[in-house]
Amino acid sequence: QQQKKKKKSSMIRTSKILRRGHKTFKHENLSIEKTKKPKTMPPKEDLIFGKHLSDHMFEVEWDKEKGWGNPKIVPLHNLDLAPSVSSLHYAIQCFEGLKAYKNKEGEVRLFRPDRNAARMNISCQRLGLPAFDEGEFVKCLADLVDIERNWIPTDKGYSLYVRPTAISTDSTLGVLPPKKALLYIIASPVGPYFQTGFEPVQLYATRKYVRAWKGGAGNSKIGSNYAPTIKPHMEALEKGSNQVLWLGENDRFEEVGTMNVFVYWTNENGQKELVTPPLTNATILPGITRDSIINIAREKYGIEVNERNFTIHEVEKAINENRMIESFGAGTACIVCPVKAIDFEGRILSIPTPEDGLTTTFFDHILDIQTGKIPSPYSMTLDEAHSL
Repeated sequence: QQQKKKKKSSMIRTSKILRRGHKTFKHENLSIEKTKKPKTMPPKEDLIFGKHLSDHMFEVEWDKEKGWGNPKIVPLHNLDLAPSVSSLHYAIQCFEGLKAYKNKEGEVRLFRPDRNAARMNISCQRLGLPAFDEGEFVKCLADLVDIERNWIPTDKGYSLYVRPTAISTDSTLGVLPPKKALLYIIASPVGPYFQTGFEPVQLYATRKYVRAWKGGAGNSKIGSNYAPTIKPHMEALEKGSNQVLWLGENDRFEEVGTMNVFVYWTNENGQKELVTPPLTNATILPGITRDSIINIAREKYGIEVNERNFTIHEVEKAINENRMIESFGAGTACIVCPVKAIDFEGRILSIPTPEDGLTTTFFDHILDIQTGKIPSPYSMTLDEAHSL
């Protein structure tokens, strides 16, 4: 019922956006041109994230005067862009990331693609890019995945990573709303994030850099949120950590690298509690894995989950008082990633990483949903995707 409410609210929001003048493209107008030179997928041992692209891509153009053109699936090709397009100069571009899974019987499934479509519409709106009907988008995406089904490995933890992207193709050096845009989707076969089992990470907490701020665009999945994180990440590696722990106002937890963050502890009232930063500050990306974990924790495992602000000082106190149980990041690439320590002001705050803890539980549960082992409205076949 909760899933139906979210789907309905998403459709209402999309219809409101479209009524502002952005007529959508239609799946029924989709044309398909298959490659005459299909590639061979590399051995699964050679699948590095994002390195190998599949044979085809989806694309549809938009023009302010003409609206959306007809969508098409075509052989993978390079983009022909003027050197002055505003997406290159002013980062008028956004993207999404989701995965398609194939089980041993050859059934292909998508994990909550409707939520990716809804979030992408929000990102487009934040940048002045055109909106689209989310159901039509998911249907086109499902057709692309169906054509590329041979690029989806069936081994556990392997999948086809799908990357929708929207960019301004307006050739101008003016900082202006785009008059032309391109929406496209590419795909890449990927292996497990952890090749040899969970690899807990150490975080570097710093006040030197800020990922997002109130009134900014930290809650949108846009490229300009990611490029500035590269230098801080390099500094974290130099200091012996794996990821940056982004701190906000009053040293509150925000995100871990490019992931949402969770802490499982016994709070000061003696109750076990799973906490994650709230979305109300608009500095946190509304992660789809994040939302899934919150709902599964509450509904399946009866865990007390609170979306609220908490600081690194509260975390350090919990560690010193032996109330910390575990912590993890959550995102599409890894599902969950255990945290073993935080480097804060030169102090290493050690965090337990139990083998049979929530991190492992959520990883196994969500992966079983994604591959169809556990029935769930979060996982849909390609036929079900066409019914959105």
